[in-house]
Amino acid sequence: MLGTILVALIAVLHVYILVLEMFLWDKPYGLKAFGNTPEKAQLTKVLAQNQGLYNGFLAAGLFWSLCAPETYALALANFFLGCVLVAGIYGGLTASKKIIYIQAVPALLALIVVNVF
Repeated sequence: MLGTILVALIAVLHVYILVLEMFLWDKPYGLKAFGNTPEKAQLTKVLAQNQGLYNGFLAAGLFWSLCAPETYALALANFFLGCVLVAGIYGGLTASKKIIYIQAVPALLALIVVNVF
């Protein structure tokens, strides 16, 4: 049960990130969330939208793992949580350390919970 809740929360988080990156990147809320200037946001908007789309794919995979038959639900959860973990570590090392705490740590915790409990 706890694993299911964690997977669902991480999926919702990635839908939120999708919205931020695809639709709010150059809006006041998006500028504040990512610490961008309007000029930088305008220059990087297409890249951010692409990033947002990938976050949506991660969310879709996590939601899929919640709806999948028990025979392969765990494998799906492990794969997509692993993708989130790797993306979070890479983003934390290359873009902002806070990504490790927002993305990688929750994914690692969820991986542990879904595989141990």
